[in-house]
Amino acid sequence: MGERGAQDPQIMWTDLVSEQRKRLLAVVGDDLWGIELLRFAIQQAVAELAGLGGMVHLGTPGYGGGLRLAVTSGLPRAFTQQWERIDGTGPLAPARAFRDGAFARASMASLPDGMPEDGATASGRPGRAEAGSWSWPVGAAMAAVPILGPGGPIGTLSVLTVSPHEPLAGQQAFLDTLGRWAGERLNKSAAPPPGSALTEWQEQPTGSQPQDPQAVGTWDWDLRTGDVIWNDAMLTVLGLDQNAFDGRIETWTGTIHPEDLPWVLYDMDEAIRTGRMHSTEYRVCRPDGTSGWVRVRGEMVHDENGEPARMVGTLWNVTKTHDVLQTIIEPPSRNAERASVELASHIRQLTKALAEAVTVRDVVDASANHILPLFGASGLVLAFLEGDHLRPVGSTGYSKEYIDQLARMPASWGLPIAGVLREHTPIFISSLEECIERYPMTADLPVVGGKQAWAFLPLIASGRPVGSCVVSFTDPREFTDEERNLLTALTGLVAQAMERARLYDREHTRAKELQRGLLPRELPSLPAITAAARYLPAGKDMEVGGDWYDVISLSADRVAIVIGDVMGHGVSEAVTMGRLRTAVRTLADLELSPDELLSHLNDLVSELGDDFYATCLYLVYDPTNRSCALGRAGHPPPAVVHPDGSVYFPDADPNSPLGAATPPFDTVEMELPEGSLLVLYTDGLVESSILDIDQGMANLAMALSGTIAGVLPKHQEHAAASDATKLECAECLESLCDNLISILLPRQGTADDAALLVVRTHALPGEDMASWPLPEHPKAAGEAREHIRVQLSAWDLDELSMTTELLASELVGNVIRHAKGPIHLRLLRSNVLTCEVSDGSLTTPRIRRAADTDEGGRGLQLVAAIAHRWGTRYTGTGKCIWTEQPLRAAAPAPFTEADGLDLLDLFDDE
Repeated sequence: MGERGAQDPQIMWTDLVSEQRKRLLAVVGDDLWGIELLRFAIQQAVAELAGLGGMVHLGTPGYGGGLRLAVTSGLPRAFTQQWERIDGTGPLAPARAFRDGAFARASMASLPDGMPEDGATASGRPGRAEAGSWSWPVGAAMAAVPILGPGGPIGTLSVLTVSPHEPLAGQQAFLDTLGRWAGERLNKSAAPPPGSALTEWQEQPTGSQPQDPQAVGTWDWDLRTGDVIWNDAMLTVLGLDQNAFDGRIETWTGTIHPEDLPWVLYDMDEAIRTGRMHSTEYRVCRPDGTSGWVRVRGEMVHDENGEPARMVGTLWNVTKTHDVLQTIIEPPSRNAERASVELASHIRQLTKALAEAVTVRDVVDASANHILPLFGASGLVLAFLEGDHLRPVGSTGYSKEYIDQLARMPASWGLPIAGVLREHTPIFISSLEECIERYPMTADLPVVGGKQAWAFLPLIASGRPVGSCVVSFTDPREFTDEERNLLTALTGLVAQAMERARLYDREHTRAKELQRGLLPRELPSLPAITAAARYLPAGKDMEVGGDWYDVISLSADRVAIVIGDVMGHGVSEAVTMGRLRTAVRTLADLELSPDELLSHLNDLVSELGDDFYATCLYLVYDPTNRSCALGRAGHPPPAVVHPDGSVYFPDADPNSPLGAATPPFDTVEMELPEGSLLVLYTDGLVESSILDIDQGMANLAMALSGTIAGVLPKHQEHAAASDATKLECAECLESLCDNLISILLPRQGTADDAALLVVRTHALPGEDMASWPLPEHPKAAGEAREHIRVQLSAWDLDELSMTTELLASELVGNVIRHAKGPIHLRLLRSNVLTCEVSDGSLTTPRIRRAADTDEGGRGLQLVAAIAHRWGTRYTGTGKCIWTEQPLRAAAPAPFTEADGLDLLDLFDDE
């Protein structure tokens, strides 16, 4: 009982919305007919079931008993083209509804591909579509109801849903009503107005102006086979070529104007069923692009058993007559007709706009653009209820101060905008006096808003309150029953759109936050490079993907530049991308070469499972000798742009993607001229379903050649480069990124993520580097201190001399005691002072925890305490131990030579 009671409010609200939709049908004017009538009907059916889209099929007159697709709503062509013909005896929901004359529902998951084969089949069973396969969840189903004419079903309305449950009784009742309503309107639009002068005149093929017998077409239609025999006049009137005519009824009906087709087919079917004369007038669309009006008459011919066998008749062109009559006959009730047309147009446009709305802002704009003109309103507010306060999410016709005041008021104050949510009942207030009388606690609020009448409407979706809608008017207004019913029904559409949009906005925000957290918030400013980057998610609705990039500072002003792509899209791929980016930063901190780093990454991706693959490009740039070493794992090569504007791609084996590769990875080394550009990218920038990667890379090279000269400033020497110049370079790279994106990617977006990283390289000038060989002797520490003292004095960095000498003494002493030569000392000056001591040993020093009684083991502890950063990297001839200090005054060293201590006594760490 408790569960049933919990469901009753939802069922009651659904039934209420269904009843309001029925009332909405009553206000649709007679101007809605033909295709537009069917399109309106299927849109209402889709909205009632909250479906993905819908289709209208009409019965094929004469033979076969099949169904023919007439109208679609919300479904892609790749899907609907497979439903153009349905066997009337098959198991599909439209066929069952048409055959049984009652509601039918069939699961889509039980169909191999979810669609029938191209054309009608013997059994109506679905087959594989050439346009692509469809995989449906278990609950996906097609619900259909018949369009009922006077003699039975004439077609069906079908809605594709993803709900695993049968529609509620109220929803089925509405769909049945909608099917009968559409059938009655089609019957009404198919019958000529009785007593009409237009009809009486056009019934006769002859009149005051005799018809040329040669211009009257004659035809004979075999109802059992669908074959038609025509004379030449028929071909002339319909604009068909004798050699192209295949003698089929489908070719004839294919010339009928799409808006006239529903009721023409209906009239044919009625004539066959009742045996009456088929007499109608409709528009035709000729193959040459022209159109006209024709008049058709046909009589039934029965076989020996009294069954309809053939229909024979005539057809002639009445275009001129129709044009003349249109100019002399004035339609009655012009104002009422215009109002009815405008109402139907607004409803159609609102339904379409809400169906296409994605974000909450889209829903607000659609509601303001279509609801306000419909009622002559001047204000609109849409709000969500969050806790004890209402949060306005969009408004029109109100000041920001008024909306802020409304948001600050607790819902417990008895605001009507909150009351409608508690009661699930609209509130209509016709004047300012009535509002103040009913809600005295908030009497100043309507005065500030400047409105005189209001419609407070609850937004209920699936039985759950979503928010509130306020439609307001500048002048006092008495709401008619028709206006109240229409507002209530329309807000049901708004509620469903708001619920979808709120979920989208929530996921959209989470996706953006996740993406911002996984990608660098900003690229570091480093002496060796200037960089700019762009990331574009796949398509309009996908904000999370697996493309990533990073710039990592290494020792000796070297820079690691990395870009990668985890195959696939979604949160899982984004998380994998985050794990890889973290792993790369950790491995880069160990100063590994590109091939070693990629090998470790390959092991990591392989452990994630067989379904995980990623591409990666890892590059290390050394500004001291302008060398660049790169390794690739299935990733496109970087574009290298020299200062003269030439563009090339390093030729190297890309290896297999991470997760599928077998180490070792190939490494390419090259030397870059000062001021070169490195352009790193993912395949989404240069490859698509219609563009192969080779052509895409050629397009990238062309785009770089065409834009590089006008974007980048001329290179300046490092020593002369100012902060303003570096800022200008960064701004130019940002502009270059925007230009490349606009040239290479289509405006409608890309089907794959795209990442772009543009880097300009800077060499370290020779005057900022100094190096010396040292002897393999205890005196080497003293020589190192002397070299440092002299060089730092020349660089005007005397305040760093004491600490740097102490660091060098420790490092050289370690080499003398624990390693082997040759020994070299190097100093680098950039934004930090780097001191390096290299030797021929591959042993790695490590900090040891020395006891109080130990005579050594504290040297590297001293280095770690004094240096800002320190570490070890392997070289081609051994290893290098390095330290970094900021270019500022250092704290006094705890030990000096004047203390009488032999610093070499401290050097015992390896």
